[in-house]
Amino acid sequence: MQNTIKFFIILLLVFILGVFFISLNKSSNYDTKYLLGNKLTNFQLKSFYDNKVFINNDFKENNFTLINFWASWCAPCRVEHPVLIKLSKEKNLKILGINFKDKKANASKFLETLGNPYDFLAKDELGKQSIIFGIYGIPESILINKDFTIIRKYIGPLNNKDFNEIKGIIN
Repeated sequence: MQNTIKFFIILLLVFILGVFFISLNKSSNYDTKYLLGNKLTNFQLKSFYDNKVFINNDFKENNFTLINFWASWCAPCRVEHPVLIKLSKEKNLKILGINFKDKKANASKFLETLGNPYDFLAKDELGKQSIIFGIYGIPESILINKDFTIIRKYIGPLNNKDFNEIKGIIN
């Protein structure tokens, strides 16, 4: 009986160490590379300004669309904003801004102060729509083509390197 108990204890220890070893070798970094090459389908977004609803067909005429999740309370969003202003001047690109869990007055003031780079402006008041796009935090941006295929996903604020990459893709 005592040998049986020792055997089960050793077996349990081997199991625990095995699980521990496997979990150490797994990456815990946030990664959305699996989204690249996938298509966005059937999304609906409420307009920031009124009760209009944007659907994916509203963006079919664009060669490329950059979907940018932002908020007035987000300090990194302020950092990336000049890059979005530069991107807004690109003729092959439309920018869809999705205001994330923000107060309309604060978001409006943010855009009045820093400029509005968005061709389309939607809101995600509760953060539920962002889940469809694989967004976990802001700012995050997704570059799609006219077939709604995800070409690139940018986690964190866009910078000049990202600007050059996007410009290279769309031209």
